[in-house]
Amino acid sequence: MRIALGISYSGSAYEGWQSQLSGNTVQDRLEHALARFAVQPVRVNCAGRTDAGVHALMQVAHFDTALQRDAASWVRGTNAFLPCDIAVQWARQVPDEFHSRGSASARRYAYVVLESPVRPSVEAGRVGWVYRPLNGDVMQQAIAHLVGERDFSSFRAAQCQARSPVKIISRIEISQRAGSASRYWHFEFEANAFLHHMIRNIMGCLLAIGQGRYPPDWLAEVVAARSRAAAAPTFSPDGLYFLGPVYPDHYCLPARAAAYDWLP
Repeated sequence: MRIALGISYSGSAYEGWQSQLSGNTVQDRLEHALARFAVQPVRVNCAGRTDAGVHALMQVAHFDTALQRDAASWVRGTNAFLPCDIAVQWARQVPDEFHSRGSASARRYAYVVLESPVRPSVEAGRVGWVYRPLNGDVMQQAIAHLVGERDFSSFRAAQCQARSPVKIISRIEISQRAGSASRYWHFEFEANAFLHHMIRNIMGCLLAIGQGRYPPDWLAEVVAARSRAAAAPTFSPDGLYFLGPVYPDHYCLPARAAAYDWLP
């Protein structure tokens, strides 16, 4: 049978999702835990690879097994062998044609950024940080140049292995929560797929615009240039969260995880 898992993790201690020789990745830890629970080797495929330091609220992975266990057992049994910063949230049996990556129609990410004159402490690694004030109105104007089907070569990392730089961003939303001396900014992105470092590179540009270093229409020039050299530097992975993939309704998979309610 094929099993799909929803997984949340803090990425601060790991070298990203994808398995490495070091063994210090989320995939390595998950496969080790599954193998101990199933008492046999288990290989998983995921919906979207995350970089070192990037978190996930609902990564989705699938694997094939002959082991007969109910959904709750896959959750509790696997979690018993996982470190405290990785947890399986749910398990479901899915049809054999389901693929965690290939069956997804969209993917969602969030960036949480602290605007404060002082760097984060208890939120270190969980939020990005800027010390210059951000102008939400100009950032809202700038995102109009990103939504839709576009060539995102200007936001593509050199090591990106995607076949095409053309992607469709269906939604970007910006909100904020103000405190007495600081503000938390929440940026949410949804697209059919993302290039390597695409969101971090977009964030570098949006924050540069929000801080007044460029006008909103500069982003149109960056997109048109189709060159990484035209864009701002890559923003920190701190504060970047993979919210999870979007699947057709007939798979009956959860759309949210408990960690969504924690996200600032």
